[in-house]
Amino acid sequence: MTRVLPLAPALALLLLFLAGPIAYCAYIAFTDLQLTGQAHASFVGLDNFRTAFTDDGFLNAVWLTLVFTVLSSLLGQNTLGLALAWLMQRASKPVRTLTGGIVITAWVLPEVVAGFLLYAFFRREGTLNALLDALHLPRQNWLFTLPILAVSFANVWRGTAFSMLVYSAALQEIPKEITEAAEVDGAGGWRRLWHITLPMIRRSIGTNLMLNTLQTLSVFGLIWVMTRGGPGDRSQTLPLFMYEQAFQNSMIGYGTAVALLLLLVGALFSAVYLRLLRTEV
Repeated sequence: MTRVLPLAPALALLLLFLAGPIAYCAYIAFTDLQLTGQAHASFVGLDNFRTAFTDDGFLNAVWLTLVFTVLSSLLGQNTLGLALAWLMQRASKPVRTLTGGIVITAWVLPEVVAGFLLYAFFRREGTLNALLDALHLPRQNWLFTLPILAVSFANVWRGTAFSMLVYSAALQEIPKEITEAAEVDGAGGWRRLWHITLPMIRRSIGTNLMLNTLQTLSVFGLIWVMTRGGPGDRSQTLPLFMYEQAFQNSMIGYGTAVALLLLLVGALFSAVYLRLLRTEV
């Protein structure tokens, strides 16, 4: 009791403000609750989930969510963050300060502000097309022709700083004696990276991938500001599809079921990464 009592207030708050709403959302997902035009909701069982898996809009949102996550998190933020951390270790102090400041500034910007900045960069009369005009290259409306790539680039631009900081801390923990011994033995930079650096920071890679993936799966404001899921549904990821069903189409029960499926996708990614974290070097 002496150990449990000090934790009781925190446990009560978690049950009230975290477990309670989650349990209520899980209940709503099995009802036909609507935002307007309905006096009472009724229990419909798995109908919302069956509807989702036969809904072309939902399947399209699942595919775009996976594309967005792979491009902007697994390949973009993770790879670029590792590259920046690795290069900054070998750069001079002024270069590290300038690069770190620029990358972290993009990270600390509010999501809505970052969305407007990248919208101004990619729009038809935006900065990117102005640069292409200056180079006498063809211009296009990037938010119309390649919307999912545009929002993926925006998420990479905004979120790379987190990966860079994680990998910078991990690289500093590698004993210099090991890398110096490998260099004396004739191992080049790429061989040292592949056979020494990456295996020794494997746990940091797994942690970073898990946190980045979960954050990317829940991105809403950035895409909403830039494209609102359009044109059509060509950049409508699961959070935007969920919002559309719940608050624009007033189908709260169906939208909540989609939210639970998104939670399941995040849990599957987390299970893979936790398996990676349990693997010892």
